[in-house]
Amino acid sequence: MGLFLLILAVTAELSLTVTTAGAVGVNWGTEASHPLPPSKVVELLKSNGIAKVKLFDADPKVLRALSGSNIGVTVGIPNYMIKSLNASRKVAESWVHDNVTRYFNGGNRVRIEYVAVGDEPFHQSYGNQYRPFVIGAAMNIQNALAKASLGSEVKVVVPSSFDSFLSESGRPSLGHFRADLNKTMIELLSFLTKHHSPFFVTISPFLSFHQNKNISLDFSLFKETAQAHKDRRKSYRNSYDLSYDTLASALASIGFSDVDIVVSKIGWPTDGAANATSPTAEVFLKGLMAHLEKKTGSLMRPPIETYIESLLDEDHRNISSGNFERHWGVLTFDGQAKYGFSFNHNSKKLVNAQNVQYLPPKWCVVNNNKDLSNVSARALEACAVADCTSILPGGTCSGIGWPGNVSYAFNSLYQQNDHSAESCDFGGLGLITTVDPSEDNCRFSVQLDTSHSSSQIPDFFQSWLLLLLFLLSVPSF
Repeated sequence: MGLFLLILAVTAELSLTVTTAGAVGVNWGTEASHPLPPSKVVELLKSNGIAKVKLFDADPKVLRALSGSNIGVTVGIPNYMIKSLNASRKVAESWVHDNVTRYFNGGNRVRIEYVAVGDEPFHQSYGNQYRPFVIGAAMNIQNALAKASLGSEVKVVVPSSFDSFLSESGRPSLGHFRADLNKTMIELLSFLTKHHSPFFVTISPFLSFHQNKNISLDFSLFKETAQAHKDRRKSYRNSYDLSYDTLASALASIGFSDVDIVVSKIGWPTDGAANATSPTAEVFLKGLMAHLEKKTGSLMRPPIETYIESLLDEDHRNISSGNFERHWGVLTFDGQAKYGFSFNHNSKKLVNAQNVQYLPPKWCVVNNNKDLSNVSARALEACAVADCTSILPGGTCSGIGWPGNVSYAFNSLYQQNDHSAESCDFGGLGLITTVDPSEDNCRFSVQLDTSHSSSQIPDFFQSWLLLLLFLLSVPSF
């Protein structure tokens, strides 16, 4: 009997060390001027063996495409809705009916697992814009799910930002939440614990490296040659473990050491900043996947799920935190693999989107036969509306020089506006060509031919454009 008990104890101890880090899914954002049709994206998810996807809203076209796929889905509630959901149970019940309940009926149901209240509403840049209303909104959504008899089937979560927790002197054992968030985090975690829901959080080795001179690139990329960071008796060999254990300490410091953790965003961009390149992103993701699959590790407890940021590039994404925000995708905007990486153990590379429909092979470039003295001002006008992040410092096209960078700006607007002749005018300085002007690794894209296209100017850029045009009209500027 003593030997039997000893075997049980050893088995129990081993079971703790061989716990894997759970399923790996992707974030699927749709802030693009010409997004891939949802049916194509679902084909991509299936062909690449991706079993879980996190959305940032509840777009009916996207959810209909996911119906019958058996892919686990997190539907998102945009930040702008949080205040109204906090104020009214009726609003919450209406939202749940329209965006959750209706997809549970019939044979082609959507396997909705989570409702995410907001997209990182505690981010420091938002201040108190959303924070006072988040818990009330989450409670109202939870009550609405319970009323629809889905309270135990769909979990309510609140994705927390990378900057919601920190440590003293970079030591994970001293991890804690931001002082202004302590009370809110206790309320949130009490709510999550009551309803057996996990804690969703962003872990970002890229941002740690980007913002902290004490974090080396090797340490961020899981390189064995990286210098270890020591904390008491523990030695950290990579940025991921350091951040994750800092979070675990922060949770323990307010009494929630047992809550399940979901890493809701983690990735490495491929453009828009120094070291944001496809080869570096490949090294990072391969290192991350290998790390998550390890049978042992330094993590206090592994995440139950991890979501890669993100599936596709999005050319309308807000870039207030950096130009790299539009380049998180493991695939380009048109569903083509950027590097050798796979979610599937049986394959070494991603499967590309098939039968993608493009606009005709035409580009808009600078007309070199014209007086180009005012061409830079025209390029600024184009970049105020279209995506020019690749030609800015740190971008993959930043080295093509003048007037190549002007042609890139012209083409970006021309593609966004579905090849309308007016969008390549620029006061006679633009020229439509069938000769691809791409240079080396700088790709002049041809946009997708899709009914979902939109040439509307995002609100964020509309005000910028008006200001820019005003400044350009002032002679002394």
